[in-house]
Amino acid sequence: MPRTLLAIGETMAMVAPVVATPVADAADFLLDAGGAESNVAAHVAALGHRAVWFSRLGADALGRRIARQLTARGVDVSRVVYDDTRRTGLYVKDPGNGVLYYRDGSAASALCELDADAVSFDGVDLLHVSGITAAISPTAAAFLVRVIERAHAHGVRVSFDVNHRAPLWDAATAAAPLLELARSADVVLVGRDEAETLWGTVSADDVRELLPDVAELVVKDGSVGATVYTDGEDVFEAALVVEVVEAVGAGDAFAGGYLAGRLSGDSLADSLRAGHARAARTLQTTTDSIDETSALATTGGNPDD
Repeated sequence: MPRTLLAIGETMAMVAPVVATPVADAADFLLDAGGAESNVAAHVAALGHRAVWFSRLGADALGRRIARQLTARGVDVSRVVYDDTRRTGLYVKDPGNGVLYYRDGSAASALCELDADAVSFDGVDLLHVSGITAAISPTAAAFLVRVIERAHAHGVRVSFDVNHRAPLWDAATAAAPLLELARSADVVLVGRDEAETLWGTVSADDVRELLPDVAELVVKDGSVGATVYTDGEDVFEAALVVEVVEAVGAGDAFAGGYLAGRLSGDSLADSLRAGHARAARTLQTTTDSIDETSALATTGGNPDD
């Protein structure tokens, strides 16, 4: 039976070159929806579960476009708040040079504890959030803490992707609040290198020692693979070998595949493999999303076979 994921966090309009060429040299561009949490929601929806996304968008053309694009990917956006006074955020992928953000003063940065108190957890099986929300404004950080508290009060498990974004806050500033948030979650996803930058851990086992009480800890190690730790058990699955076009968005794809597997009741190993499969497809495109129709045509069946 399909289960319900509620994903919360900022989604921006994303501009990316059609071909993986630096922005200064690219000729053609895509305009897509891009946000860590809504990306996860779209992957979960594609894998057969119900996915709901909540945030604030500007009451502008970009906000309406984002809502339409996420709806087309099977994500329920009916809870979104449209802000008449703040614009929708924007970011640009510059292959080879990282990401350019234009999100200061965005609608999502106005998220606050009142928004958290208005979130409904009826029918929700899993809340998914990330550390990005804590970085975009003080009120959004307070929102994140409050919405996690309310999820637990309603008996809803919380998935937290650390998602440290250096352009938003440096490691010294981010380390303590991100560690506290991770310790408050039931499922945590973090990159091994990310954890090393933030907390000085070196190996996946070191991360587990730092977060011993997290019920389900997933440590991703790039092209090597990922390890999940539960009470008394750890499982490793190697990553798939692919030709990387653009890396941004692959972590969200992994999270979406992994969480969809867990919502389906799949084993830890199968869920890790599902995460790797989604990440591999995203690594082969300049966008954050997978063309499910194209994937279906290529495989001749289920796009995740």
